[in-house]
Amino acid sequence: MIALTDKAATKVSELITAEGEDNLALRVAVRPGGCSGFSYDMFFDSEVADDDTTVEHDGVKVVVDASSAMMLEGATLDYADGLNQAGFSINNPNAQRTCGCGSSFS
Repeated sequence: MIALTDKAATKVSELITAEGEDNLALRVAVRPGGCSGFSYDMFFDSEVADDDTTVEHDGVKVVVDASSAMMLEGATLDYADGLNQAGFSINNPNAQRTCGCGSSFS
């Protein structure tokens, strides 16, 4: 299952607060596509299916569907806000290859 750094959990919590809905969870998924074969998808979701895996980090609920869970095992979601890099990134030890743009993997 994917883990969140403290910075990522803080930013996700801020974004959920801005949405104005306390029941939202961060859904992280792996979808077919991108130049290397798979890409990450992240969005807020209020629905949790029976076969979803759910974890909580500092009050932030993270939901992953069953097919994405095995591809995200051991991965970490981080957040950076600097001059050289800004936004969320996923460090995934299961990715054997990433593309030049950094948004897809295989």
